[in-house]
This record gives sequence, C-alpha cells and structure tokens, in this order.
Amino acid sequence: MSSADDQKRAVGEAAAALVEDGMVVGLGTGTTAVWFVKALAARGLNLTCVATSQATADLATSLGLTVGELGETRTIDLTVDGADEIGPGLSLIKGAGAALLREKLVWEASRRSIVIADAAKVVPMLGGKFPLPIEVVAFGYKTTHARICDVLGEFDIGLAPRLRMKEGAPVKTDSGNLIYDAACGRIEEPALLAAALKSITGVVEHGLFLDLADLALIGGDTGVTTLEP
Repeated sequence: MSSADDQKRAVGEAAAALVEDGMVVGLGTGTTAVWFVKALAARGLNLTCVATSQATADLATSLGLTVGELGETRTIDLTVDGADEIGPGLSLIKGAGAALLREKLVWEASRRSIVIADAAKVVPMLGGKFPLPIEVVAFGYKTTHARICDVLGEFDIGLAPRLRMKEGAPVKTDSGNLIYDAACGRIEEPALLAAALKSITGVVEHGLFLDLADLALIGGDTGVTTLEP
C-alpha cells in the first residue's frame, strides 16, 4: 500500500465497514471522504446521510444514497471525514475542501466521529504542514482580516493569513463565506487559539477540530491502523 491514494481508499473502505444498516451517517468532504462515500454506497445498506458539502451531497445522490438535511433527521449516529492534519489527542486541522463550517456542524451533531487519512497527515504538532483555514463573512472581510492578524500575533504567529483564491476570484463556501488560510508554523496552544479566533466578530468558524474525533483510521505502508484520543 505505497501511494497516498491507496491508503485513502483503504481507510475509506475500512470506515464503510463500520456502518450498520439503518444508521444516520454524516458524510465528510475531500479526497479521502470520497473513497468512504463510494465504499458506503457499494454496501447497499438502508441509510440516511447528511452531507457536509454540496459536492459530497451530489456524489452521494449520484451513487444512490439518500441524503437529508441536518436537523431533519434524528441525531447522526456516525460521521466519517478526512483531515488535513492529525495531531496529539486526535486534534485536527480541517478545511482544505472549504467546508469547515458545515463539517463542524455535522461533527458536533454526531454521536461518534471517525477521521480517516493517509499516514502523511499525522503530525507531532498542529500547524506545521497545513495552513489553518478561517471562514469569515464576506461583508467587511478586510476589517476581519486585521482582527485575525492581531489575534494571531498574540500567539506569536507573524505571517498574515492569505485570502483563498481560485482562478483569480475568492473561494466562496457553500454558505457564501470567504476563507483565509493562516500559515501558523506551530500551534502550541490550539484550544486557546480556537477560542480567540471564534471570539472575533466576522469570523464564522475555524479549522481547529478539538475533542471531536473518537477514532482515527490511518492508512500506511502495512495497512490500516487505528489511533484513539
């Protein structure tokens, strides 16, 4: 199992095997979550799914899965999603797929959440490999940017976050918000940083997922291994 795609496929299939008939299942967003959705659909179970993005909802529907809205179903039994970084205690950075707000809403509504990833996503400390996404309201986003910079400075993060762009235009989330990506280097106090960012008027959500993952399935050269908080 040498390539990252092979590892992602393996963990997606392993996670799909944990789903039981009749469950309400949260479907993540991103390249690893795609493998899970495909493997889940192939099992042919009677499920209700809640998608964390429109892209995932479209994929699930095309594969024959039933997709409902968050709040229209009972509590989500199990959510499976990828991550950009997995740190100590299953602390996570998520948001490469620009779905961090919807992802966090689904994760927090779930009885159990499993993160799936290839081995390269496991890090000794958050922030070193992947920038931290911060979702902001489009109105006054430049003012919000200045406030974010002030908060990051308090945590000795000196680089200003960059507005996420695609094809010359700002990336917009499914909720119509914008995303700043903050290259943090090291996040030594993720809980304090998470609280400080969330307190900023104009910040909708951030990509620090703390105390939310119950289990991680990690794909490596020798197969799938599990990590617990």
